[in-house]
Amino acid sequence: MDTLTGMKRTDYCGNFTTEQIGQEVTVYGWAQRQRDLGNLIFIDLRDRTGILQLSFNDATDREIFAKAQSVRSEYVLAATGTLQKRESVNKELKTGEIELAVTDLRVLSKAQTPPFEIANADKVGDETTLKYRYLHLRNERLTQNLLMRHKIAKIAREYFYGHDFVEIETPMLIKSTPEGARDYVVPSRVHKGKFYALPQSPQIYKQLCMIAGLDRYIQLARCFRDEDLRADRQPEFTQIDLEMSFVDCEDIMQMAEGFIQTLMAQTVGVDIAAPLPRMTYADAMARYGSDKPDTRFDMCIEDITDWAKGTDFVVFQNAIAAGGTVRCIVAKNAAAAYTRKKIDKLTEHARGIGAGGLAYVRWADETPTCSFNKFLKAGELDALLTRLGAEKGDCVFIISDKTSKALPILGALRLMVAKELDIIPKGKWNFLWITEMPFFEQDEETGEWIAMHHPFTAPMDEDLDKLETDKKNCRAKAYDIVLNGTELGGGSIRIHDPELQTKMFEALGFTEEKAKEQFGHLITAFSYGAPPHGGLAYGLDRLCMLLAGLDSIRDVIAFPKVQNASDLMMNCP
Repeated sequence: MDTLTGMKRTDYCGNFTTEQIGQEVTVYGWAQRQRDLGNLIFIDLRDRTGILQLSFNDATDREIFAKAQSVRSEYVLAATGTLQKRESVNKELKTGEIELAVTDLRVLSKAQTPPFEIANADKVGDETTLKYRYLHLRNERLTQNLLMRHKIAKIAREYFYGHDFVEIETPMLIKSTPEGARDYVVPSRVHKGKFYALPQSPQIYKQLCMIAGLDRYIQLARCFRDEDLRADRQPEFTQIDLEMSFVDCEDIMQMAEGFIQTLMAQTVGVDIAAPLPRMTYADAMARYGSDKPDTRFDMCIEDITDWAKGTDFVVFQNAIAAGGTVRCIVAKNAAAAYTRKKIDKLTEHARGIGAGGLAYVRWADETPTCSFNKFLKAGELDALLTRLGAEKGDCVFIISDKTSKALPILGALRLMVAKELDIIPKGKWNFLWITEMPFFEQDEETGEWIAMHHPFTAPMDEDLDKLETDKKNCRAKAYDIVLNGTELGGGSIRIHDPELQTKMFEALGFTEEKAKEQFGHLITAFSYGAPPHGGLAYGLDRLCMLLAGLDSIRDVIAFPKVQNASDLMMNCP
C-alpha cells in the first residue's frame, strides 16, 4: 500500500475549473469507476465535492499506468498531475470540461467489491443501504444533503451570534419531565435503581438560563423521544433551540422570521417577504382541517351544516342532533379521475382515519351523481352546488360528524386528493405562522385536560379567567411556524409569575406535592426573580429535508434509525 508522503492536496475534486488548465495539482478520493480502453485509462475520482476524471495514456509512466490498470471501484487514491482540457466534454459534471493528466498515482487503500454501486445506491433497498450506511453516504445525493445540513447549522449559528445570542450546552442526563412523549431512560450506576432521562427538549434548562440573566440563548440541541416513527420523525433529532428575555410574541416571531429570510437567501436563493402570513389555530382548523396547513393550493373546507339541516338525510341529521357538523371540500376538475371505484377507495381511507362514511357529489355528466340524492328535495342539490361554486367536472366530498373529528378527516382527505390530482405547485415556499393555539387538549380516554404544549406556556391575557371555567376555549401565547404543510418549529411565551405557574399546575390537576416533586427546582427559581421570557425551536432535520426537496428526514441524517427505532448498521438495540 502506498503512502501520502510528499503529497499534499491542492483542492477538492469538484472545485477545479477551466481557468486552472496547465496547473499541477494533487487530489485525493475514491475511484467511482475505472475504464480501461487499452492504451487509454480513465478513472472517475470522487470526493465530497464531486468527480474529477483522471487520465492515463501512452505518455504516462509505465509503472503508474500499470497501477491505474489495477484500480477497482472504491479504491482510495491520491493523484498528482496537470489539469488539461477534456476531449470528450461531460456537461453533467461541474468538472466535465477538464481532466487530470496523471504523473503520480498512489493506492492508499484497496476495497472489496461493495454490496451495491455507489452511484446507483438509490435503486437499492433500505435494508441494504442502511446496513452499509457509510457506503451509502458516499453517494452524491446523500453527501449533498449532509452538506446542506452543515450549511443550515452554520447559518443558524452566525445569524443568532450576530443578534447577541449565547450558545449554551444543556445537560443530556436529566430528570424526567412531561413533554408529550415517552422518555428514553439511562440507569445510574452510582444510584442503584434510579434512572436519568434523556431530554425531549432543553425546555426547563433554557428557562433557567433566562432566570440566570443570560438573556439570549441558542443551542443546536440533541433531543430524544420514544414515539412511533414517521417520515418526518426520528427517535433522536436536532433542534435549533432559542430563548429570549424581556420579549413578547412579536419580538420572537420577528427574530425567527429574520432567520428564515437569511436562511432561504443563502441556501436556495429565494427572497422571503416579512412579516410572514399569520392564521389563528381556529381558522386553520376550520379552513384546512390541520394546524399545519399546506396553503400552496385551495380546496378549503366549507361548512354546510345549515344547508344539511333542511335535508331528510338521516346521516346528516344524526350528526347535527349530536352537536356535530357537516363539512365538505370541492375538488375542482376531479370527476374524470374519481370514478365510482376510486371514490369507494377514498371512502375506505376515510373510514380508516375515523370517518363513519363519505358522502359525495360527482358531476361528470350533464346531471350530477349524488350518493344521497334520494334523501334530497327538489332544488336542494342545485342550491348546494351553486353555494359551493361547483361546476361540471368537479367532485364534492362530505363528512358529517362531531367537529373535532370532521375537520381533521377532511384535512387529511384534502391532502390526499390534491396529491392524487397532482395540483400541489412545485417550487413554492409558503411559510405561515399559526397563532392563538389552544392551551389545553382533552385526553379522549380519560377526559382529563392536559397542556397542549407544556405547563410553562403562558395563557393569553384575555383568557386567564378561562383556566378553570372554560378550558376548551382557553388560548395560549403559543405559535408554530409551518412550511408547505410541515411544522418547522414552535414556541411560546413562558409563565414567569410564580403565582400563575402554581395556578397553572392546579388547572392541569397537579397536586402541590406532585408539582414540587417534578418542577420544584423551577418553582424555586421563579421565586428569585424571573424576567418575562419566551422562545422557539426549529426542527433542523425537517428544515433541511424541505430545503433539499426530500420526503424523509432519514435522508438528511447521517446515521438514522428505521421504523422500529433500530440501527441496522450497528445492529442495536
